[in-house]
Amino acid sequence: MIVTVLAFVLTLGILIVIHEYGHYRVALACGVKVERFSFGFGPVLWRHQRTPDSTEFVLSAFPLGGYVRMLGHGPEHVPPSQHKAAFRYKPLWQRTAIVAAGPLANLTLAVLLYAASSWIGVDEPEARLGTPPDASLAQQAGLRAGDWVQSTSPDGMQWNDVRAMSDLRWAITQAVLHGERLHLTVSDARGSARRTVVLDLDTLGSREVDAGLMRRIGVSLSMGDAVLGKLGAGPGQDAGLQQGDRVLSVDGQPVFDAAHLLSLIRANTRETPMAWRVERGGQALELTVTPKPVGEGEQRIGRIQAGLGEGPRITTVRYGFLDGLGQAVERTWSMSTLTLKMLGRMLIGEASLKNLSGPLTIADYAGQSARLGLSYYLGFLAVVSVSLGVLNLLPLPMLDGGHLMYYLFEAVTGRPPSDVWLDRLTRGGLAIMILMMSLAFYNDVARYLGLH
Repeated sequence: MIVTVLAFVLTLGILIVIHEYGHYRVALACGVKVERFSFGFGPVLWRHQRTPDSTEFVLSAFPLGGYVRMLGHGPEHVPPSQHKAAFRYKPLWQRTAIVAAGPLANLTLAVLLYAASSWIGVDEPEARLGTPPDASLAQQAGLRAGDWVQSTSPDGMQWNDVRAMSDLRWAITQAVLHGERLHLTVSDARGSARRTVVLDLDTLGSREVDAGLMRRIGVSLSMGDAVLGKLGAGPGQDAGLQQGDRVLSVDGQPVFDAAHLLSLIRANTRETPMAWRVERGGQALELTVTPKPVGEGEQRIGRIQAGLGEGPRITTVRYGFLDGLGQAVERTWSMSTLTLKMLGRMLIGEASLKNLSGPLTIADYAGQSARLGLSYYLGFLAVVSVSLGVLNLLPLPMLDGGHLMYYLFEAVTGRPPSDVWLDRLTRGGLAIMILMMSLAFYNDVARYLGLH
């Protein structure tokens, strides 16, 4: 819990400070007087100001945001003697640059964070596949247990190397969102006997990637051979199974790997006895195992209370300086476009509003990534930084993107929006922001309670 809270506060601190620092530095470069740089809102806990005319830096009680207050950025009167240093009287291109600097700072930070993560290196499972479920796209494409994915291509011409399972999942996500087929180059477990298969992801008729869709696709991580791990009190132990048993067949059907065995166990939801053939100490044994169903409805699965498989093979994914920087730019761009597409699909009803997350989910992921190590945490920070940058560019009056829309209107018409329209748009934008924040918080609570 302490790690989660600290990681969450650090996440907010870094991203908010960088965002506001972007506004701050460009404002100073344009000759605008910055009166206050605040991390957080509400009562001031700490302040620092070198001289009465310099910027006041403050730390406030509620760290869920921050702001830079510039002379002449609000409705207050600015004496003619200070017009030269007031935001309001700066040329349109300077005001635009100052407002855009915050989101662009977050996107730049994301590039640096992704690059740092790739330079340090991340331990990830290799893209070795488990047994595809029956009738899944993976099975129809001819993928088999133990296949090792080496590269992917959306068109069968330009190929991208697959270093780990995360690369494969990212390629699948991109193909689903674009409604495209995905070509895979796969080999056997030793990296030889290469062949090409095609996942017909364009036939799914879906633009939302969730756990249910991934099950329909059927590309799962190999869990190794069908070897039993530690057994707890339950059906497996009652049947006489022991740790280290290698399962050869179930009901006369050969078992290819641990993922295949797991699917057979989970599919038994009616306490039907199963004839298992296992190898123990070089001898084959016949045992009867009856999984116990747990859960309700579609969530009902069979269990035997035993660990399965030997775990995936792990590889360290690390890039050189230039490759890591290039990969970081590409990933930042891809994440930015993905975020915009998901927001657009949520808006028109093609994607579930359940995808919207709030501070509780961010805090949870912050804690998890921090426990995994620095490289994972930097990658998580990059994802959130991209989201913050993109969201702030949305054309909502309360966000930077809303102000940029005002400046676009001014550039086209030669005059700023009237005070009446600014008031109306601000009220509408505030209502939309409150609605989005409420929905995100509801989704967080629903996930925590298991309702999603």
